[in-house]
This record gives sequence, C-alpha cells and structure tokens, in this order.
Amino acid sequence: MSSGKKWRVMPLAAATTLVLGLAACGGDDGGSNTGGSGGGSSKAGKIGVILPETTTSPRWEANDRPALKKAFDDADIESDIQNAAGDKAKFGTICDSMINEGVTILIITNVDSDSGAACLKKAAQSGIKGIDYDRLTLGGGAAYYVSFDNVKVGELMGQGLEKCLADLKETKDAGVVYINGAPTDNNAALFKQGYDTYLKGLTGKVKILSSDQSGQWDTTKAGLAFDGLYTQFKSQIKGVISANDTMATGVIASLKRNGLAGKVPVTGQDASVAGLQQILSGSQCMTVYKNVALEADAVSKLAIAMAKGDASGADALATATVKDTTAGTDIKSSLVTPQAIFADSVKTVISDGYQKAADVCTTEFADACKKYGVS
Repeated sequence: MSSGKKWRVMPLAAATTLVLGLAACGGDDGGSNTGGSGGGSSKAGKIGVILPETTTSPRWEANDRPALKKAFDDADIESDIQNAAGDKAKFGTICDSMINEGVTILIITNVDSDSGAACLKKAAQSGIKGIDYDRLTLGGGAAYYVSFDNVKVGELMGQGLEKCLADLKETKDAGVVYINGAPTDNNAALFKQGYDTYLKGLTGKVKILSSDQSGQWDTTKAGLAFDGLYTQFKSQIKGVISANDTMATGVIASLKRNGLAGKVPVTGQDASVAGLQQILSGSQCMTVYKNVALEADAVSKLAIAMAKGDASGADALATATVKDTTAGTDIKSSLVTPQAIFADSVKTVISDGYQKAADVCTTEFADACKKYGVS
C-alpha cells in the first residue's frame, strides 16, 4: 500500500450546462428508500451509495450520509444513499435495486469483500462504474478506492501506545496484546499491518504477548476477548492495541473490573464521543481521528467528476494506488491522512466540528474538558 502519498483536491473545470425546460429535474426519488434520496438533476446521471452498518461505528449515519448528500445536492446531481445495517443479504438487495433504478456511479462500503465483490461485478455488467469507499473490496474490480491511509492509521496506534507506555515508565519488554478488528474487513488487516510492523520494530521496548484475537468491532466481544487474555497473561499485560474506540470501551470495562483502568494504556480509532471521553478521563491512551468530512469530500468530488464524464479530472483526484491482493491489481486511490489524538488534542476534533462539545463534555467529563481546553 502506498502510505507516503497524501490526498489533495484538484479543481474540477467542468461546469454544468443549464438546460431550459427541464421539467423533471430536482425531485427527490420517491419509493421506499428511507431517507436515502437527494435532490438533483438527472443531467449527470444518478449516484448510488451503500453504507455498511449503523451499530459498530456511529460515523456512517452521523457523518458520512449528511456530508455525501450535501455534496451531491450542491452539485445538482441526484443521489440515493442507503445503509445495509450490517446485513449481507440486505446489502445485496440494495445493490440490485440501485442497478435496476439506473444509477450510473455506485459507491459502496462493503459489509465483507465477497458480497461487495458480487455487487460491483453485477454493476459492471450493467455498465455502472464502482468506487470502493473506506474499505477496499478484494476482487471487486472497483474503478477507484477512496479511504484513509489505513496502514498509517495502524502505525499511529503503535506510536501512540509507545508514547503512553513511556509516560508510565514502561520502556523495557512491555507486554502488549492486540484486539484486532473483524477478519472480514480488509481495513482491519491494514491497521494491524501498521501497528504490528511498528511495534515489532521496538526491539527490547515491547514484547507482543498475543496478536491474533479479534473483537469483531464489537464492545462486548472485545471485552470477552480481553478477559481471556487477562486470564492468561495477567500482570504481564502493560498495554493494549484496540483497533477502534468501540472495542476499547469493552477492554476498558474489563480493566476497570480488575482495578487497572488508566494503568494499562489502550489505543483506539474513530474519535467517537465515548473514545474522546475515555481519553479525557485517562482510561484510554489515544485514538486515531479520521476526519470523515475530508474522506466524504474526496469521494464526492471523484464521483461527481465520473458522473459528468470527466475521466481526466477523476484520475487527477486519485494520486495513489492500493494493491488488491486477491485480484493482483493496483486500484487508483485517493488516500486521506489520519491524525493521532491524545487528551491535549481532543479539542481539535471538536473545533473541526466532527464531534460536539455538548456531547463530549457532559457533567462527568466537564472538569476534564475544562482542563484540556475543550469547549
């Protein structure tokens, strides 16, 4: 994966031609697509978006959907945005429906690569160009991939854990365990590649006690997985790589039961409200902030260029490549740079508007917010 190339936005030169007497433009798509359709003209076709779920990460409905809808509405392009709710069968049904309704560009965040690839292949057979969003669909053959630099995300977790261990004076053979993401998610493999490579390079500083446990992106499952690791290794565990904030919550609950919350640093990812609160309270070491607004901006600009037939403009937005290890091909990609967040930089997430101070700085966390300048 190309981790050194930063995403940048290139201006799109194409302008939309005003068509007189277009009586049918601008209407919302009716039908049964709950909250899905956006306004816009059919001049540039229709863009379909399938989001993956609503439970393990709040970003999809809270951040991605409104950002994408606004971008397409502002460009006067019709859109249909739906969520598969973590259900592969529903994902397939939505895909078939969008193909039948005649979308010209299909953006998907897969539930898993197999069902995602089946969707993209059917779309391609109907002449619909596909974009992988946030997760690469292995073997899917998408025209483009837009995501964060996910190996870098993992590397930031490794660097963050190193810093937090050093703050606790744990700098020699500190025992570390991993709670990885779901094995069906290609991003989980990329995250692990990043933190595993980084931590294994800390010879003499860190000792990897366990590296293969999955928390399935779920709080309860992650907590149970860590319970098993704690039973096995007990006080040998000096730090925990949790691949996202949702799972970190489960790990921290287990540490609390054992009187170790705040004494064993735990990483995270997503800059969720709970994750930021855990960082402010000292029970979580850090999180990785992926500004979804930047990712949504990148994919919307790419899709709009494609919808308008601006192939050179689309290619100019994809400045990196990512290897599809199943197909053995390089996918043109736009990769956004993530950011490590510690207690003293939580305010960055708030000032960007990604989370609201009112949600993070509840009564329990008001003093910590004041201490770290979160308002």
